[in-house]
Amino acid sequence: MSVPAEAMPGDADDGAPSTGEADSTPATKAAAAFRTIGELAADTGLPQHILRYWETRFPQLRPLQRAGNRRYYRAEDVALVRRIDTLLNREGYTVRGVQQLLAGEKSAPVAPLSAIPAQVESPLPALKAIRALLAQALIEDAA
Repeated sequence: MSVPAEAMPGDADDGAPSTGEADSTPATKAAAAFRTIGELAADTGLPQHILRYWETRFPQLRPLQRAGNRRYYRAEDVALVRRIDTLLNREGYTVRGVQQLLAGEKSAPVAPLSAIPAQVESPLPALKAIRALLAQALIEDAA
């Protein structure tokens, strides 16, 4: 007794036969996993040569390079590529504009905790006064 072709186990819904191997698309990788340039290109829809060009233009984008110049992108590299893509291709920035934007973010100093004055006024008394005013307003509204 033969089984119809459309009911064969292992066939995908699109009609392509299954190879039996685990799916190796970037979507199945953990978020912290390294991505090759091919996986990142497929994931973002950007050509590989554009990713290589961006490495020359944006010093913040530095994937790991192993033997044979094989690139491995970290999760923060992937996030940066997505951000650069958004700025360039969706928001209309120029390469120079994105360079300046990223350089400005990197150079913006963050104040250390020791620089915060020790005598910061607590907002608690002001919040208690507001709560009392609201409670009084509710009492007057109910009457």
